[in-house]
Amino acid sequence: MLEQVAESISQSLGQRVSIISRRPLSGGNINEVNYIGLDNGSEYLLKTPRGKIAKNTFQIEYDSLLLLAHSKTLRVPSPLIFAESFLVMEYISRGQKAADWQEQMGRKLALLHQHTQQEKYGFYCDNYLGTTLQINTWNDDWLSFWRVNRLESQFKLFSQQVGADNPLVKKSYQFLEKLELYLGHIGEPALLLHGDLWSGNAMADDIGEPVIFDPACYYGHREAEFGMMRMFGGFGARCEAAYAEVWPFADGYEERFKLYQLYHQLNHLNIFGNAYYADCLDTIDAFL
Repeated sequence: MLEQVAESISQSLGQRVSIISRRPLSGGNINEVNYIGLDNGSEYLLKTPRGKIAKNTFQIEYDSLLLLAHSKTLRVPSPLIFAESFLVMEYISRGQKAADWQEQMGRKLALLHQHTQQEKYGFYCDNYLGTTLQINTWNDDWLSFWRVNRLESQFKLFSQQVGADNPLVKKSYQFLEKLELYLGHIGEPALLLHGDLWSGNAMADDIGEPVIFDPACYYGHREAEFGMMRMFGGFGARCEAAYAEVWPFADGYEERFKLYQLYHQLNHLNIFGNAYYADCLDTIDAFL
């Protein structure tokens, strides 16, 4: 594998290089992540799958990183080369967060959103949120996109596991009917979302500034980003206030944040099991 990676890097750089060092880095459950050092002094991050992965997984991540980087707002690892079995990108040394890391994160995220607006919601292909297929079929209407491509898809996955008589499944139909009350008036443009922005997918570089990585990108309503950001902490009130200084949230955003968080709660329920059941039910009951 390393010989193949070195050959691909050589072709990309236009010079013959060899991998002279490698060490494992902390990563997710899906991929192995390694630091690799080359004989020309360059350093990269190498991702390889732990098991079977979907076709084009690394190409989609490569494309997503390029899209995020193109805005020249938040720093992301610059991707170098991909194949079906690996992805090579810039290695960014992890540093200590600057005192204003939260504020930088909020302001730069707002700028990212402002610089990536387009007409339709969706993405050029489906991708994955963890191990769950994330459906990104283009749609002109945000309510329809969120109802069908996000919440309904998660409810169907759960129903297949537990059956139609489960209390959560029964309540899902009533809940989806009420969704228009909260999302039917959204008129903001579609914009590029990281899509999986929890604290584990953000860090500081060697000068303390924010870096984001491991995206599950699509074009959506900007507030959907905060559903995941709030799920496990790591992005506090200072971050949200700094975002709002650049681009204020519309009235009712607190309720919408909870609706957007439900998608991630359901995804965790489908992947990891009943530990997330009560959270999903509590969120649904709050809107019924």
